[in-house]
Amino acid sequence: MLLFGQEASKPAECSSCHKDFASVLPKSHAPVPMGGLSQCLACHKSSQSAAADHFAVRLHLAHEGDKQKLECTNCHNQANGISFMIPPPAKNGALKPEDVALLKQEMASWSSSQFLDALHAKAGVDCVGCHGSETPLADSTVENDRCLSCHGPIEKLAARSANKEFPKRNPHASHYGSDIACTTCHHAHEASVVMCAECHKLWKLDIPGAGK
Repeated sequence: MLLFGQEASKPAECSSCHKDFASVLPKSHAPVPMGGLSQCLACHKSSQSAAADHFAVRLHLAHEGDKQKLECTNCHNQANGISFMIPPPAKNGALKPEDVALLKQEMASWSSSQFLDALHAKAGVDCVGCHGSETPLADSTVENDRCLSCHGPIEKLAARSANKEFPKRNPHASHYGSDIACTTCHHAHEASVVMCAECHKLWKLDIPGAGK
C-alpha cells in the first residue's frame, strides 16, 4: 500500500483533534459517538450529482482556514492505485505529488477566492458537484451538460441575459450557437472573462467570478 512511494498511513481519526463531536456540531444535531469520518458518512451520503452538498462544503471549509488548515492526507489517503478522494474512488486513480499540489491550490481558491469556485462553495457545491468522480487535474474541464444540470436549460440563461435595447447582444444566444463551451467564459479557479468583448470592444458586460 503506497502513498507517493512511501508506506500509506491510515487517515487520522477526528478524535485526534476533537475531544468530542458535540463541540463542533450544531446544538440541534443528534449525538454522534466519536470516531472517524465513517461516523458522519453513515448519514451524510456522498453524491455524484451537481446538487449542493452542504455537509461536504462545511466540512472542508472548516479545515481550510488559516488557523486550522490541514494537509489533505490528514483525512484522505490512497492505496493500491485508488485515489485518496473519500468517497468515491476517483476515475483518475492514484495521484502524483504534483496532482496533490494542484488540488491544494484549487481547494484554497475554492474556499476564499473571488472566482466562480468560491461562489459555488457559498452555494454549497463542492468539487464533486462540478467534476463528478473525476479528480480535477491540470487538463480537466467541465462539460456543458454538467453546468446546465443546475443553471440550464440554455434557453433559460438566454432569457436572463437578454438585452432589451440590443436584442442581438446576448452571450447565451450568440452567433457561435450552442456548440461553445460554458468554460470559454466561465472559469472556476481563475478569473472568468467575457469572450464577446475580444471582438466587440465597446460591449461592457459584467460576469460572475471575474475577480474584481
